[in-house]
Amino acid sequence: MNLARDGWRVVGALAAGGFLAIAGAAHAEGQPVAIMGATVFDATGAAPHLANVVIKDGRIAEVGPGVKAPRGATVINAKGKALLPGFFDVHTHWTPAGDPRISPQIANAYIAAGVTTVNDFHQQPESFAPRRQWIGTMASPHVNFVARMSTPGGHGADWADTATTKWVNTPRAARTEVQALVPYKPDFIKAFTDGWRYGASADNTSMDEGTLTALVDEAHRNNIKVLTHTVTVERGQIAARAKVDIIAHSLQDREIDQQTIDLIKASGTAYAPTLAVYDPNKGEGAATTPEAKKRSEIKFGYALHNTKALHDAGVVVALGTDAGMTGTPHGVSTLREMELLVQAGLTPSEALIVGTANSAKVLGELDDRGTIEKGKRADLVLVAGAPWVNIADVRKTDRVFVDGKLVHGPGVKLPAANSQAAMPAVKVAALIDDFEGAKERSSLDTLRLNDTDGGVDRTVQVAQVIPRTATNHALSIDAKMSIKDDPNAGVIIPLTRGSVQPVDARAYKGVRFELRGDGAYELGVNTLAGRWTSEVGGGPEWRTVEIPFTALKPAQGRGGAKGAWTAMDLLEVSISGSRPGGQKLWAEVDNVTFY
Repeated sequence: MNLARDGWRVVGALAAGGFLAIAGAAHAEGQPVAIMGATVFDATGAAPHLANVVIKDGRIAEVGPGVKAPRGATVINAKGKALLPGFFDVHTHWTPAGDPRISPQIANAYIAAGVTTVNDFHQQPESFAPRRQWIGTMASPHVNFVARMSTPGGHGADWADTATTKWVNTPRAARTEVQALVPYKPDFIKAFTDGWRYGASADNTSMDEGTLTALVDEAHRNNIKVLTHTVTVERGQIAARAKVDIIAHSLQDREIDQQTIDLIKASGTAYAPTLAVYDPNKGEGAATTPEAKKRSEIKFGYALHNTKALHDAGVVVALGTDAGMTGTPHGVSTLREMELLVQAGLTPSEALIVGTANSAKVLGELDDRGTIEKGKRADLVLVAGAPWVNIADVRKTDRVFVDGKLVHGPGVKLPAANSQAAMPAVKVAALIDDFEGAKERSSLDTLRLNDTDGGVDRTVQVAQVIPRTATNHALSIDAKMSIKDDPNAGVIIPLTRGSVQPVDARAYKGVRFELRGDGAYELGVNTLAGRWTSEVGGGPEWRTVEIPFTALKPAQGRGGAKGAWTAMDLLEVSISGSRPGGQKLWAEVDNVTFY
């Protein structure tokens, strides 16, 4: 798919996450909270027991049956209710194709379900800093930012550009690209190692063992854990030998053998089976034809069996869902995953520990959260039931605390950011890019992106800054089109870092740029409402092109703009073109500005 035209590039603004959330609550800032009379499931392995819990300064200050409420504390009567650590989801995608589709709504869905820590696998590293800034203004779970690596043509690289997913196929390339990610401070790295497309379509390329081993070793040298997209038993062996930290999907092509179980256990690799995304009865996104449904049920049977076998062998099982994918909504899918773990054969108590302490442990966060113990972060969920008896009671959320702040429950008033679609728009300078600045960065100090079609067969493009005269430069785009109906090549220029924060361009009338090339092209403007376009022509001589905003039309197909043009929510400007499959395209662009 075309990144810009299909709307995926809007991901940066609509699918932002964050690292730490401070939310409004029903109690005064700094005031202690005493949760009295709850039945506490502390996830340490102890049996549920009656206890009182006092929260001070975002931490669990006291826990026990004889603990008294401090003077001036907000007291919550929890008699008849269960208090558990906040739930984890180590595999989510905050994508505008998900349900919900924009970040504040995604955050709301997680906190309403009692999920207080998640990993987001979806975004380009350029977006991490502004996303951390945005999430700090809303009530949200803690969100770990996960950088992405795959092989050329591999799963995860079949729609994303190299700024979103690093493409590697040698040990040296793997080490180099891990080092390139370090300045962005990713919390984790996800490696898409397995090209098997669940037996439903042709395989993508897979990552060889040497490359994966080097990737994991270099990540560990930089204190970064690695999760993998691994879905076959054979490649589970490769992941284990490479010392991957977490296999972040089910091994589902066959029943796992004892040799593989022993190898995974000996390697210390954990397992997050994402049963929720494979559930053949999930409704939307489930197989529809009898043949496909039968294949889905067989693979799901393998997924359930292998989860139980690994758990029984002592492999640490963590909770992940692949939420954001079709039919796998945010928040409730985390709760559904615990139900499916019980369906796989775990006890309700074991499933609760998977969703709390185990997940905290494999992420390296257990010293901070994941159990109810003195000194731990007060990420807590109060439910009206006994989920260690009936796992479905996890759905009966009463109150949720993140960092000791009440973010869901009676009396909560969420910050304004939780009901807004995006960060507030900022003004933007007229000069977008004159190609005279730092390598690969625009005049706005944003990272230029290649705009090519998706799929295993992708258009091959080289975009580089070249001398235009003795004193200035231009961008040269050269491409060989992939063999498909609508191949594409071009450049995307984000208007803010990572395309997260929109800009207000009402001070301008349109977009101006200089162009020469070999035919027809398209100016695109991505906004929060979708993509707007206008056709332009290029010839062998330089010409100045002016496109007034009034000439822009909603793009055809998926990703096209909805509603009226406002000039208040711009994210990116792109210049791209299409030629028949197998043919070549070239263009040179300079001095892209608003006017």
